[in-house]
Amino acid sequence: MNSGEAILQVIAAADAASIAYMLTGSLASGVWGIPRASKDADLVLEMSNRRPDEITRHLGPEFRLNDQMSFETITGSMRWILQVPKINFDIELFLLSTDAHHQERFKRRREHLHPTLLRNVFLPTAEDVIIQKVRWGRQKDRSDALDVMSVQAGHLDWLYIESWCDRHNTRALLEELRAAVPPI
Repeated sequence: MNSGEAILQVIAAADAASIAYMLTGSLASGVWGIPRASKDADLVLEMSNRRPDEITRHLGPEFRLNDQMSFETITGSMRWILQVPKINFDIELFLLSTDAHHQERFKRRREHLHPTLLRNVFLPTAEDVIIQKVRWGRQKDRSDALDVMSVQAGHLDWLYIESWCDRHNTRALLEELRAAVPPI
């Protein structure tokens, strides 16, 4: 099994459990920007009060759920880590939180062919990837946001992006990154 196969198995398990999902993180930003290697995958799950064992029961023994739930501070989401020890790969399972942008980007998600996974998967829009990456603000997230802005130049809804960055008080970083986008 490789990381792509592991991700597809978890998505199939979410589908089997009737749990709506969205692939996020570097695997989403790579679709809209420039792909980069990562040692994990991120899935946002619409589960309400359900537990991830509803997904893991559809998976084989090569998957191990770390029962220690953690809290993601930016969106207020709860997270579990699903480990695939044989390939040293983690799949982070984030619960859809009540955060306004978390909710909005999940509503706006679209099914799109993922070029690495070779399957249609639910992804956030390019605009929502930029907003979230700017919001997290780590160096790798800044790079991902800049890559998406560069590749998608001319196709982005800047009013939408700006309005969320204004709400998150991240407009200065957005403008800094936007100024670094190479001219077309």
